[in-house]
Amino acid sequence: MEKIDIVSLSSASDSGSSGPESGSENGQESDSLDSDAPRKRRKAILDVEVDPVDDEPYQAPIVSSITGATSRIKKKVANTNPPKAEPDVVFHPTTTAVPVDPNTTFESLHLRPWLVNSLANMAIKRPTGIQKHCIPEILKGRDCIGGSRTGSGKTVAFAAPILQKLAEDPSSIFAVVLTATRELALQIFEQFKAISAAQTLRAVLITGGSDMRPQAIALAERPHLIIATPGRLADHIRNSGEDTICGLRRVKFLVLDEADRLLASGGPGSMLPDIAECLSVLPKDRQTLLFTATMTPEVRQLQDRPRESGKPPVFVCEVDTRVLAIPNTLNQCYVQVPVTHREHYLHTFLLTEANIEKSVIIFCNRTSTADFLHHLLRLLDHRVTSLHSKLSQKNRIDNLGRFRAAAARILVATDVAARGLDIPEVSLVINYDVPRNPDDYIHRVGRTARAGRKGDAVTFVGQRDVELVHAIEKRVGREMIAWGEEGVNLETRVIRDALKLVGEMKREALLEIEEHREVGGKRKRGMQKLRVQ
Repeated sequence: MEKIDIVSLSSASDSGSSGPESGSENGQESDSLDSDAPRKRRKAILDVEVDPVDDEPYQAPIVSSITGATSRIKKKVANTNPPKAEPDVVFHPTTTAVPVDPNTTFESLHLRPWLVNSLANMAIKRPTGIQKHCIPEILKGRDCIGGSRTGSGKTVAFAAPILQKLAEDPSSIFAVVLTATRELALQIFEQFKAISAAQTLRAVLITGGSDMRPQAIALAERPHLIIATPGRLADHIRNSGEDTICGLRRVKFLVLDEADRLLASGGPGSMLPDIAECLSVLPKDRQTLLFTATMTPEVRQLQDRPRESGKPPVFVCEVDTRVLAIPNTLNQCYVQVPVTHREHYLHTFLLTEANIEKSVIIFCNRTSTADFLHHLLRLLDHRVTSLHSKLSQKNRIDNLGRFRAAAARILVATDVAARGLDIPEVSLVINYDVPRNPDDYIHRVGRTARAGRKGDAVTFVGQRDVELVHAIEKRVGREMIAWGEEGVNLETRVIRDALKLVGEMKREALLEIEEHREVGGKRKRGMQKLRVQ
């Protein structure tokens, strides 16, 4: 087996928690319903409704009254501390949230002055760890597997050397970039255009949800760069004929961004058949670059595949992927909620003094849940939009644009928004549903606390979610703490302010969905025609 260079720069996680747990008694909190005089404890009479969009039926209530809730997570942690994952290699600790070497410049990485100036114009003046180690090796012609946590600049790590090589030897279809989602493909497309502003770059975006005919015409014109989702590019390879295939046979670079998702095996959502279709027409002497925030076994196995004679060994660079999966600047909390009143807690939580101005992404496990919350929160007068796979491509782009422009404060999304999207203003991520896979949690919370900024991630935990939370804590190497805000008793506010209002709006939201009305009450055009007929 040939030699493989591996660089690892993981930093040890902090030993302390990032914030105190809320320990105020009911009588001392500003939101308390009880006075100091002794009297019988009030019980909350809850109008329990069956939620058709919950992931699974809820059989036993989490507490008999909301104000009497106790933390099952806290109890279990007190009894059995989950073992911390031990590193199997020697790590070199770093002191900053994003590993930037102040003594290293992009010039020292052998990037051309026009590229250095373009990066400086984008306020990128010093390389991060993944950029520092990968850019020189890619320029040397080596295949690369790069792993680094979210927000660490992986796109620049492969975009800069590709653009430099293209400027030195311009040719048609010089590089193909495959990524997991349409939104991430669009973001990479925009970043390539921004970095290459000083040059003339012909790039095309090939994703689902758009007309194939203009895409086929653009491919036939032999652009420098193709940025695509695997399924749509595979469709073009199967249907566009030899002209498209002939251009792809001269590709110099192949990039798999979010490689862990692209190479995930099994299940109906597997992209491997489409990936195989794309690889079948690409030249074997191409340079292949894989980048991911989570180094899965499927990604690691690629470093051991046999190499063609004369090709330099694979360069493997892992920066903060094994011990520190999330940044130190991210504050992780949980809120224990009864599953039958999850929406009430969400509405109340979004309106606390600390959260009311924040830009928020709410993650759900199902598109039906995301659609329901979009309707509900709009009826509750939140500035909200959504992003999920059931929306048309135009609506997905428009909604994401509204959120980026702060026209909407809240984005309700499925995991289609969990990977790669860089929205710097996001300060709070809410896991409305606990993700089943701990790696999905890492990608979700990676939408905040990016590039050294601070951020909060709050997970709503039901009675059946405790084991999932412990698996997440073991994976990221840090425990979540109970959410608390000074002067705020969330349970009391739910009882006092939200039970009746949210219950009424919930029924209205379900009626809107049943009658196929758009968010805001307008009936969808197709349904209007159907009713007239």
